[in-house]
Amino acid sequence: MMTRSVTVVRVGNGLVKLVGLCLLAGVLVAGMLFPTVGALGVVSNRASDTVDATSADLVTTDPPLMSVIEDKNEKPIAYLYQQYRVNTPGDQIAPVMKAAIVAIEDRRFYQHSGVDWQGTFRALLSNQVNGSATQGASTITQQYVKNYQVLVAGRDDKSAQEQAQAQTVARKLKEARVALQLEKKLSKDEILTRYLNLVTFLGRVDGIGTASQVFFNTTPDKLSLPQAALLAGVVNNPVSFDPWQHPAAAKKRRDVVIDAMVSTGKITTDLGEAAKKTDLGVGPEPQLPGSGCVGVAPEDGFYCDYVQGYLSQAGFTADQLQTGGYVIRTNLDPDISKVAKQAVEHNVPKTANGIANTMVIVKPGQQTHDLVALVANRDLGVDAAQGQTLTNLPADVSDNFGAGSIYKLFTTAAAMEKGQVGLNTGIPNPKTQCFFPPIRYPDTKCHTVANDDQTNPDPITLHEALAISPNTSFTNLELGAGMQSVLDMASRLGMRNTMQTNQAGSAPDPNGANELTTKPQSQSFLNQPSFTLGVSPLSPLELANVGATLASGGVWCEPNPIASVVDHTGKPVQINTPPCEQVVNKAVADTIMNGLKDDTISGTSAAAARNAHWTRPLAGKTGTTDTSESVGFLGILPNYSTSSLVFNDGSQPEPICGTLPIRTSKSCGGNVGAFGGTIAAPPFFNAFNQILGSSPPLQLPKADPQYMDKNNHGPAIPYVVGRGVDDATNVLKSAGYAGVQTADFNSTAPKGTVVGQTPIGSAPHSQTVTLYVSTGFVPQAPGATSPAPSSGAGTPGG
Repeated sequence: MMTRSVTVVRVGNGLVKLVGLCLLAGVLVAGMLFPTVGALGVVSNRASDTVDATSADLVTTDPPLMSVIEDKNEKPIAYLYQQYRVNTPGDQIAPVMKAAIVAIEDRRFYQHSGVDWQGTFRALLSNQVNGSATQGASTITQQYVKNYQVLVAGRDDKSAQEQAQAQTVARKLKEARVALQLEKKLSKDEILTRYLNLVTFLGRVDGIGTASQVFFNTTPDKLSLPQAALLAGVVNNPVSFDPWQHPAAAKKRRDVVIDAMVSTGKITTDLGEAAKKTDLGVGPEPQLPGSGCVGVAPEDGFYCDYVQGYLSQAGFTADQLQTGGYVIRTNLDPDISKVAKQAVEHNVPKTANGIANTMVIVKPGQQTHDLVALVANRDLGVDAAQGQTLTNLPADVSDNFGAGSIYKLFTTAAAMEKGQVGLNTGIPNPKTQCFFPPIRYPDTKCHTVANDDQTNPDPITLHEALAISPNTSFTNLELGAGMQSVLDMASRLGMRNTMQTNQAGSAPDPNGANELTTKPQSQSFLNQPSFTLGVSPLSPLELANVGATLASGGVWCEPNPIASVVDHTGKPVQINTPPCEQVVNKAVADTIMNGLKDDTISGTSAAAARNAHWTRPLAGKTGTTDTSESVGFLGILPNYSTSSLVFNDGSQPEPICGTLPIRTSKSCGGNVGAFGGTIAAPPFFNAFNQILGSSPPLQLPKADPQYMDKNNHGPAIPYVVGRGVDDATNVLKSAGYAGVQTADFNSTAPKGTVVGQTPIGSAPHSQTVTLYVSTGFVPQAPGATSPAPSSGAGTPGG
């Protein structure tokens, strides 16, 4: 009797569940057909709007895609991603892959309209009778909807991810309705392609493109039957069917997929049996590349970091770069970069205590200054003990001690442009001289400047002075040209970010102790003649670009790391970059280049050049700070401009000694400190002997006869960058330049501020001047895919 009683109860429970199933089915159908019937308490107009919006997003919004940064030869140097995924068009996915996923996940895919009612009712009956969710019924279209909610729409919202996976009628209902709408908007092949590009195959491996590469080192169009079956199988549970961690389970699951393909008539029994006899065929357990620049090849790290910052300034958000699927082709020359990296590490080992050696190489040009190498003896990274740093030493304003006498170039250009000096002009050059600042008060004291070599001639021609670099002559020249003109010239030729930092190398601090920290260098040095001696923080990159400006006939262009950017559809993306400017006339630039030719012959880098057997024409300038905490060399060829700086980067700076191995010491063991010619120039010659090889030497430009002596070069266009456009226009017109035109430029500088100008310097009053005026904002770059920064994980299936 007990048995009979139990049987009655079980039948009763089954009937109750069956009735409940019928009611639930009725609710589902009613919810599908009458989405705005509020009496059911299931959906509403708001829910209908949400479904419409979700359906629209699924059609128009791509999943997060991995971006790749390449060198000039199209070789990847870094990847940027939140989800390790690339987009693969449907015609580049093997038919066997599509057949495998349909056979195991949704064999009625091509018969239903987004919801498989037959399967849904069967699953509901099974789950209700069994009392648990043992059977799923989600179609591939429904799985696509759910995974989209998790991996795309909800990737920054854990709650939304949980809701998208909740085993509730409301979630199933919404998912089904979106699936029905989606099937009206997209073809079956489009849905299947999007599904395969979306779902997770292993850990952080999302989409069939990266899965094919990670599992089998192949592409989706070349997948074989066993490979496709394995990939189709792991989608159901990427953790449980991980072929590296659970090979037996993965093989069993693969074979289930193969059997499903046989039973659906996609392959023959014989073909299926043969496929099941093969091993898994996966390679070694994958080590995915990191996202970002840390951990890339040592010669690429700082360049990669600069690329990200450059694109950020151009309007790309971090999320765009990590999800947009861009191909970012750079101007990085891998061969030159490797040689430069080896040269600086040979000069100063990467683990050297407190000493950095940077090398930056820029190609001159009238339309672009391509950045081809950006290296240091350090590597980009977090392990200081291994010589790593997160400071971009070659690009940032990182040398806090200065470039020394290299800054005499700015004084030379300013004075030459004004006609106050030519290469043959004699300049006062006493052994020592006490200089007063331009603005002085009754208690102002003069500052004594001395020449390192007390045997220099007095007076000395500018040509001679550029080679042997006496201090008093250039200080005299600087004060004669005017501090404002010299500081402006530094900005014009290329030290643009540098001159906007304070004398601590940071952004000006309104709450600082004095004007050395509260004002930018462009203002704080107005009353400090020491500027020409190169005593202030600088960017090695910008210094190299100064040389590129001179080698380009006086045309400044921003150092450019980018050759091209295309989005995931292959469409080129325009980069917001400032236009090039004629910042000094060609005659001035060519004359200065020619005036620097004796540095390697009879000047301060001559010994290093001889030791390297250097015979090519070169415009060179060395620099050494007063206490040898920083030394530098600027080497300018017609086709390359290079800065090599060796400076303290430790927490307790000390002089750099002039003997090998290079080290720092308070006393240097009685030896003299380092000089630019002895420490910073050798890595340049080391690198360029290899870079140039047996290529024929290129000649430097000839000096312009008008700039050999003092000469009145006529009127000069005032430098008005940084002024408001109305004020700038008035200044130009007051100087006789009535032809002023403006062009908008997207910049974060205050709206209406002049951020660029061309030309500048000597020009007749008939010359038209173009001012580039800030719009006050940089628009976001095109090509974003998913809208929110985060990541999530989900599983396909019901």
